[in-house]
Amino acid sequence: MVKEAMDIGAVAAGEVVVKIAGCGVCHTDLDYYYNGVRTNHPLPLALGHEISGVVQAAGPGAESWLGKAVIISAVIPCGECDLCKRGKGTICRSQMMPGYDIQGGFATHIKVPARGLCEVDEARLKSAGLELAEVSVVADALTTPYQAAVQAGIGKGDLVIVVGCGGVGGYSVQVAAAMGATVVALDLDPAKLEALRAAGVVGLALNPKDFVSTRDLKKEIGAFAKAQGLRSTEWIIMECSGSVPGQQTAFDLMVHGCTVCVVGYTMNKGEFRLSNLMAFHARALGNWGCPPDLYPGALELVLSGKINVKNFVECRPLDSINETFAAVHDHKLTRRAVLVPPAS
Repeated sequence: MVKEAMDIGAVAAGEVVVKIAGCGVCHTDLDYYYNGVRTNHPLPLALGHEISGVVQAAGPGAESWLGKAVIISAVIPCGECDLCKRGKGTICRSQMMPGYDIQGGFATHIKVPARGLCEVDEARLKSAGLELAEVSVVADALTTPYQAAVQAGIGKGDLVIVVGCGGVGGYSVQVAAAMGATVVALDLDPAKLEALRAAGVVGLALNPKDFVSTRDLKKEIGAFAKAQGLRSTEWIIMECSGSVPGQQTAFDLMVHGCTVCVVGYTMNKGEFRLSNLMAFHARALGNWGCPPDLYPGALELVLSGKINVKNFVECRPLDSINETFAAVHDHKLTRRAVLVPPAS
């Protein structure tokens, strides 16, 4: 990736230009860059869809956003089609995603529809000890599991199992805990499990490699549920690893009345016994992005201190993008990388 001057074009009605404070590096970006996943926008393209910044210019009808700190929705529905009007913006066929359908956030500025903005209260942000760049990850790493949790109906008394606790998975753990659930975290990386233990958001943290089989792992979780006075049925499993082994683990942990939330993404194919959904009277829920109207609720969890962002992000200069992508790809970072453009 190279630094290149780009013409942002005229600002149309309902659009804004945001001066970017930070943009998080998501594993979807790695799929575009390393794994051959195609983008809708032809190259050259700036990647990046976890974006925060300050509105610097506005077209007609969007002037009220001028000067405001914002988070940009990672997936922006059109707001006008039948699907949007029926509250199904996540499957809007005219939706746009920065870094996929339009130029993205690994840049100094971005032009987006104002309907995709979530205002950030800068006074509360400062009180929470956070920088605007750091909350860029709300735009996907947090809101995606938040939408999954809302969709699954997670609440007090639930047992939630999170498979894969890096990035989106780590925030899935925090979201579920903030909603009152008892969380079991599963990951192959002891450092990620220890970070969640230190944050006090898990009831049980397990490494699947420590068990001979998934059946033994399931017994361990069942024993924990019993000891905690939790149900042996209706577990909610959030698959966040984006890997075939992780997806297999999620299906193998199924219990009666279970909900499997497919949050992670992989291009690889697996073989699963879908009849288990019938036998356990269970359900599997896909999860694409998060509608903009849910963003304020997710951000509130951060500003109120119920979700810790500070300890799970690492800000780096935008000029380090190639080195940072390589480090994330090689699993050398334990925190979510946020690329910050020059201040000028």
